Amino acid sequence: MDGRPLARGVESRQRFSRIFSLGDRKNPSSWTPGIVLGINDPELPISIAPFSSRRNSSSIPANISISTRGNFCFPFDTPDTWTSMEGLVLPPSLAESDSGTFSEGEEVLLVSWQSLHHDIKLNDKNLEPSIVVLVDSPQLVKNQGLLIDAIDTIRTKFPSSLIWTPGIAGPDNCALLTWMGIDLFDLSRSRSASAIGVLLSTLGPREIDYTVSESSDMDAQCAEWKRSISATRAAIREGSLRELAEMQSTSSSKSVEHLRLHDLKMRELGGGRSGLSRVLGNSATLRCNSFTSRSDALIQDWHNRVSNFHTPPNHQTNVLLLLPCSAMKPYRLSQSHQRFAKSINTRGVHEVIVTAPLGLVPRELEDIWPAGNYDIPVTGDWDKDEIYIIKNMVKKISNRTNYSRIINHSGIKIEIEGIDIKDTRKGLSAGCSESLSNLSIEIDNAILDFNIPKMKESLHRLEKLKSLSRFQHGCDLWLNDTSVEGRPPIFTIKNNGIQLAQWNPRSARFAFSKSCLPILDKYGTLSRVYLRNDHIWKGDLFSTNVESIEGDIRRGDEVLVYQNNLLIGSARADAPGWEWPNGPGRLGRAQHRL
Repeated sequence: MDGRPLARGVESRQRFSRIFSLGDRKNPSSWTPGIVLGINDPELPISIAPFSSRRNSSSIPANISISTRGNFCFPFDTPDTWTSMEGLVLPPSLAESDSGTFSEGEEVLLVSWQSLHHDIKLNDKNLEPSIVVLVDSPQLVKNQGLLIDAIDTIRTKFPSSLIWTPGIAGPDNCALLTWMGIDLFDLSRSRSASAIGVLLSTLGPREIDYTVSESSDMDAQCAEWKRSISATRAAIREGSLRELAEMQSTSSSKSVEHLRLHDLKMRELGGGRSGLSRVLGNSATLRCNSFTSRSDALIQDWHNRVSNFHTPPNHQTNVLLLLPCSAMKPYRLSQSHQRFAKSINTRGVHEVIVTAPLGLVPRELEDIWPAGNYDIPVTGDWDKDEIYIIKNMVKKISNRTNYSRIINHSGIKIEIEGIDIKDTRKGLSAGCSESLSNLSIEIDNAILDFNIPKMKESLHRLEKLKSLSRFQHGCDLWLNDTSVEGRPPIFTIKNNGIQLAQWNPRSARFAFSKSCLPILDKYGTLSRVYLRNDHIWKGDLFSTNVESIEGDIRRGDEVLVYQNNLLIGSARADAPGWEWPNGPGRLGRAQHRL
């Protein structure tokens, strides 16, 4: 039952989905997501179907063998076959019963809902299977939430392993299952559909169209699989898998249920644990084209952090100014916001943009992911859910910050007990001369009523960057005694003439210098990665040289690197926190070495 481990690298990542390249990383011949072929399945290209499987039931318990269809194991000389004993699996309803026989295998690990609860071998830290097979997937699908919980347990326990859920996949849910963390599929449902003359398409099962001589044979079924897998891989590379998963989920009520339950579970976890990114740059796009998009953990995380944790620049805590959003990102470049700016004769009010689906975007956060990257259909009308989210967020941030006045130019009616609210729209459009005049008058009144002082642009910029640092990193102490230089939109942050960082809205991150690392270390600003004590650090960060981590690492984060409890450099995370420290491929790209 022993065998050589699968050689695999990570070509691309998005949340829990990954494109694994299989075999020699210099010349891979197959990738995931992919198909495991059964003994009676048609031949498919190795690029789509990297594995084949066979079940031998001549003995009890049965054995399952999985063979590579290429030379995927070092030194890449021959195909490999791994065999695992199936065990005696009790149904999910009897999960509390610690009985039966658990599977045995190393490179292929067969798990069930029951074994996830009772098999102590799964706690072995040295257990690193190439493939994990969730053998009772068809039964878990029928029990609400069990499949979601099982997948989450497996992928976080074995982040380097490929996951196969036999019997539940099809071209109609390939993207959805990949979004949840599944890597391998099979043709079981397609064979069943073919047997009854139905085509299992990328949009779900349907009757064939005889007018174009359509077929439901396995060649037609496999053609649908190729289209679905290709679309899924392309979506992972482009960062658009969420949208494809949402579209596929509408093909069945069960798929909708799975996506909703998956979203619910992810919202309960921390950002790194749920696969979220902090920095993606201005080339990424978050498309929010459906109601389901609002349930995404990324959007819910934004709601929570802005409502319950974000603090405005220190000179903007008296007056909150609510402004409507614009189609252009960042908002300040739009014609509408340039007109608003002419009516705002002070740097002392906190500008917050009202939008969907993010709810509120403070001006100082408009460049960062996802505020600077989202795209949503614009109709000019707000639905009840959007209005509720906005009002709730305004109430939370207002009560927490203790604003004395709200100047409301958003067009949404806002009422908060104990806070003076001035409506400058009065039913008018945001950009008409009368509403802009009202806005200018209320800004001037606020300046007089609260004695808002004039602030130098350099100090204003520094306070905005401090607020931004508190949001991104939970700390702004590293900015003490610093100055901000440069022309907008790129700023250089210095301390006594020494450059500590640069802010560039194109990358939407602080680019820290080597000189800044000890200061970041002193104030605990960034997450920490500890290397193995006996390792000589020359390249990037991999599971082979990372011992442990501290903090909630999100993809794109800058992290501090330590060895023997000494700070030795920094890196940028390629992988989200759930993959650290044992994930496959490169976990982080080296930045600085001290």
